[in-house]
Amino acid sequence: MQAFDAVLPPQWSHNNPVDILGDAQPERYAKALEIASKDPNTDGMLVVLTPQGMTNPTQTAEDLIPYASSTGKPVLASWMGGDEVARGVDILKRAGIPEFPYPDDAAVAFNYAWKYARNLTALYETPTPLQGIARDHDRASANSILKKVRESGRTILTEYESKRLLAAYGIPTIRTEIAGTVAEAVKRAREIGYPVVLKLNSETITHKTDVGGIKLNLHNDSEVQTAFGEIQRSVTERTGAEHFQGVAVQPMSMLEGYELIVGSSIDSQLGPVLLVGTGGQLVEVWKDRALALPPLNTALARHLVEDTKIFTALKGVRGRAPVDLERLAAILVCFSDLVVEQPWIKEIDINPLLASPDGFLALDARVVLQDASMAETRLPKPAVRPYPIQYVQSSTMKDGKEVLIRPIRPEDEPLIVQFHKRLSESTVRERYFQPFDLESRTTHQRLERICSIDYDRELTLVAEMSDPLNQRQIVGATRMIKTPDGHSVELSVVIADGYQGLGLGTELMKRSLTVAQSEELQRIFINFLPDNTRMKALAERLGFRTEPDATTGLIHGEVELPGPACLPLA
Repeated sequence: MQAFDAVLPPQWSHNNPVDILGDAQPERYAKALEIASKDPNTDGMLVVLTPQGMTNPTQTAEDLIPYASSTGKPVLASWMGGDEVARGVDILKRAGIPEFPYPDDAAVAFNYAWKYARNLTALYETPTPLQGIARDHDRASANSILKKVRESGRTILTEYESKRLLAAYGIPTIRTEIAGTVAEAVKRAREIGYPVVLKLNSETITHKTDVGGIKLNLHNDSEVQTAFGEIQRSVTERTGAEHFQGVAVQPMSMLEGYELIVGSSIDSQLGPVLLVGTGGQLVEVWKDRALALPPLNTALARHLVEDTKIFTALKGVRGRAPVDLERLAAILVCFSDLVVEQPWIKEIDINPLLASPDGFLALDARVVLQDASMAETRLPKPAVRPYPIQYVQSSTMKDGKEVLIRPIRPEDEPLIVQFHKRLSESTVRERYFQPFDLESRTTHQRLERICSIDYDRELTLVAEMSDPLNQRQIVGATRMIKTPDGHSVELSVVIADGYQGLGLGTELMKRSLTVAQSEELQRIFINFLPDNTRMKALAERLGFRTEPDATTGLIHGEVELPGPACLPLA
């Protein structure tokens, strides 16, 4: 969105703004408004008026009204001058045009409006998919690592444990070996191959640099022996011998790139908050950071990186090749998954995450857990509900083919478009109770509201399988939308032509009932056409009480739900 303190005809240079509102003739002013409003590169206008000899605040306000109502673009105004412009201000307010006495306040409001529009666009942008529905994370290993640390009474992960935790979520890490003695350090260094790095291995110290706990670029056994002794002495002198549990031996990275920081900490109101920016030892000096709420998708992750100062360098500057920004976005999504799926993590940061045209590498990580005395029910929750992986389960259709039933994701929009192309007119009528053309059903504006959902308010389960060419496709879906009271949910179901009669509709509805129980809902209701005898038979078989609705002409079915069901994680 472009905001102007004066609306300028295209022939007037934007580098040399002219205040046409103060001294221009009214006809030139009106022409400038017309040109600016029709300019496709102008998304809105901020009109500032200063009372001068040739200025007519009242007439100018009247002239502005048509542009606020007919162009579809936001128009803001700042009528300076107090009592002199009062009549013009009244006209603007009656026309619904936001008016500010001072242009700086108007500019701030305009900027907020732009940011709001940008955030909405980013939120509903179709992200690119990551490989693997459940991200292919090794959640079992991650849970085991954190459980072991908590059972030991510790809240701080060692270097080795932190790297294993990151690796479990697909974040690229450097090989790390633990050595408790000088001899073991030399042995590990030889196995890895010189040059190597030695880092303090401690169960209590997280900031290794502060205690002299890092030695870089060691080329032989002698240097490793010396470095081991220096780290041990430094830690003993500064904090005590009990804080030294040996060293972590790693290969010296040969990648040349930019040092990033990726982290998360808990906000008392919002829960986990993500941070991305310029990393390294001077992270507090540069103070280059962008914040976001998890969970992320690839589109949100990309916009997060774009909000940092280092983004310009990541795109490639002064002959340097750019880094793979799509890969970086994928890493941030995996990091986001780690944060929301492991609520025992209180603080976590990767500093630095080395970003190079040749790849990415988490060189150092710090993980702090919540105190063991905290009740699990009081662990911080994300402000935005994450993807409910507990509802991802496989099933087998009557023809023996495997199908994956899972909640919908924002990146499913292209698959949903193809799904609608496989629906016949009769199937569309049964689902929507009237004709609904394909073009209208598959607009981005409509599908973004179906795929990018708040899982607390609605939940769509899709049935996914692979076609003969091993391409993913969606062949069925059920959509559940909560009523305003939050106790009931409206259910709808549609199966693609060619996959009906295989038990898929039955399975989807059964899963929907189970999910509704787990969400502690009390009632499910469904509406369908009187001639949809298959749906009537299915609903009654699953316990729905059905009866005609005289108001809508549809058949209404509903079922009361028992207590919450327990579903295993996928």
